Parts: sequence; C-alpha cells; structure tokens
Amino acid sequence: MSADAIRLIDACRARGWRVATAESCTGGLIGAAITTIAGSSDVYERGFVTYSNEAKTELLDVPAVLIAEVGAVSAEVAEAMARGALARSRADLAISVTGVAGPGGGTEAKPVGLVYIGIMKRGGKPVAHCFIFPGDREAVRLSSVRAALELAAEAVESSGSRP
Repeated sequence: MSADAIRLIDACRARGWRVATAESCTGGLIGAAITTIAGSSDVYERGFVTYSNEAKTELLDVPAVLIAEVGAVSAEVAEAMARGALARSRADLAISVTGVAGPGGGTEAKPVGLVYIGIMKRGGKPVAHCFIFPGDREAVRLSSVRAALELAAEAVESSGSRP
C-alpha cells in the first residue's frame, strides 16, 4: 500500500495538486495510508470519515433523498461524496469510498465485498468505479484502499498541471 500512496503523492507533488478523501467503509484508512508517508502534508489537504448516512449528508452534502432512493452503497453516493469533498475543501482531487465490508450487512443485490470508489478532479465530473472484493472485512477494506490509491494516482498522472 505504501508504494501506491507514494505514487499518488509523487504525482500530486509534480503537478501541485492536493487531495481530499471521503471515506465510509474504510473508516479513514485511505487518509492513514497517505499520511503514513513523510512529507504527505504537501499533498493531503483533508479527510472526511462519514460512516453514517447522517454524516454523509451533514459533512458532504449528500442528499438524504439520494441515500434513501439508491442506498449508501451505490455509484451515485460515491460520486456525491467525491463532489462534496471537493466542495468542502481546497483540494484538486477527491477520493471517496462506500461499500459493504462485512461480515454482515450484505444482501443478494449488494453482497459483502461490494465497494464503490469515486474519483473527481476539480472542474470535472465524478466517476464511480465498482468492485467486488473477496475475503473477510480486513481484506475488503485493504483492497479498497489499494484500489482507491491506484485510481487516484492514475487520474492525476493522466492530467496536466492543474485540473
């Protein structure tokens, strides 16, 4: 994971970008992975841990009606979380994650391991990526962190100096 965090930090540093995170099922692990790296304060702007639906609404302005309609674990909510993190920060890139880490909470439609990762560049549109990660709670959460860091690094690397 540290290699993924270093890759993201280096890409952001090279472009003068800052990052914000909005996390639900990972509970702050993405922010922790980034801030484990010395010098990450050049890049990491802030993080929101919005585990409850109320927190998503209060801190990230995710519409409660959206959560009621599609559920907290959805592409739409991942996108809204990323949008909210950018709106409430000075970051250039937002990473969001929402999912079912398990062992309980899964359904046939939304099984344990289902995770949506949102990526949004300032001035752009949010994009949600869907994954179904295998394993227990820890494996799902760690896989989510790795995937989020990789997606974020790819988004930065594919961009110019400013979003």
